[in-house]
Amino acid sequence: MSRVLIVGAGLTGSLCACLLRRELKNKVKIVVWDKARGAGGRMSTSRSPDDSSHSADLGAQYVSATAAYHKSHHSLYSELRSRGVLQLLDAPVEGLKDKEGTVNYVTPRGMSSIVRHFLTESGADLFFEHHVTALYRRGASWEVHRKLGGSEEFDAVVLTMPVPQILELQGELGDMLSVSQRQQLDSVVYSSRFALALFFGPDVVLDVSWAVRYVSQSESSCIRYIAVDSRKRNAAPGRGPSLVVHTSVPFGLQHLERDKQDVQPIILEELHKLLPGLPQPISIKSHKWRFSQVQSAVPGSPGQMTLHPQPPLVCGGDAFCHSNFDGCVESALRVFDVLKASL
Repeated sequence: MSRVLIVGAGLTGSLCACLLRRELKNKVKIVVWDKARGAGGRMSTSRSPDDSSHSADLGAQYVSATAAYHKSHHSLYSELRSRGVLQLLDAPVEGLKDKEGTVNYVTPRGMSSIVRHFLTESGADLFFEHHVTALYRRGASWEVHRKLGGSEEFDAVVLTMPVPQILELQGELGDMLSVSQRQQLDSVVYSSRFALALFFGPDVVLDVSWAVRYVSQSESSCIRYIAVDSRKRNAAPGRGPSLVVHTSVPFGLQHLERDKQDVQPIILEELHKLLPGLPQPISIKSHKWRFSQVQSAVPGSPGQMTLHPQPPLVCGGDAFCHSNFDGCVESALRVFDVLKASL
C-alpha cells in the first residue's frame, strides 16, 4: 500500500484525494495536511465570532460553469447537485457579466461543503495545523517536515498550496527545479484583496433588491463586490442575514502589508457610503487574502508540474490552470493522471 500525502485541503487537493480513492481503492493510504484550522482553502466558509451556527463565505462566492466545462465535467456537477451540495443560483445579481451559456451554482451549506464532500468520499486521514516546511528524499520515499516539529515519510507527495509557499519550502526541492520550471513558477501572479463578513441579528432585514452586487470602479475604488450571503446561497431560515464584502484588487495591493484590523474601518466607511442606513451588525469577521485569484498562471496551463517522477513529487492547483472551480478540477485530474501512472 502506497502512502500519499496531499498538502492543502482545498478543492484541488480534496478532489485529487477522492479520485485516488475511487480509482485505486485500498491500494493507497491517503493523508491530507493543511496549515489552517479547517478545510476549504480559498473555498472556506467562515463562522461568526459570536455564533458558530452563523456562517458566510469569505473566499469563493459561487461556481460559474461555462457551457464547455459544464459538459466536460458533467459527472461532477451531477454528483454535487444530487447530493444537495450545489443548487442553481436563482437570486438576483446586479452587474454580473457572464458568457453566454454559463451556469451559476451556489452552495446552501457554504462553499467549503464542496471540499468537505470530496474529503469525505476520499476517506483520507485529515490533519489540520500541519504546516509543511521541508522535503527530503529518502530512497524511494519523501521525508516531510512540519513547522511544529516532527516528520513522516510518504511514497508520493502532492503540493497544492500557492506557488510562493511552494518556493519557500526547505530541503531538496530547490535543487530539483530546472531553470525552466523555476521561471514558470516565478511567472505566476496572484491578486490580493480583503474580505469582510458582517453578521446581523435574526430580526434584521437588509433592504436591498439584490442578493449579489458588483460595484463599479466609478462607484468605489475600495469595494468591488457585495453579497447578502444568506440570500445568495439560500441559507436555512432562522438566523439573521450575513453580508460579505470584497475589496478591489488595487485596494488590496495598496494595503497588503497592513493588518486586516487596521484596514477594516476603511472598508466599513466605504460600505456605509454605498449602503447608507445599514444596520449595526452583531459581529464582523475580516480576512486578508494575500493569494486570492491567479492573474497569471503557469504558461500553457498544464494543470500540474511534476518536480520528481519517482518517488512522485507533483504540484497542482489553480496556478497551473486557471482560477475557478473548473480550473481546480482540471488540475486535480492532471495530478491524478500522474499519480495513477506512478503508483
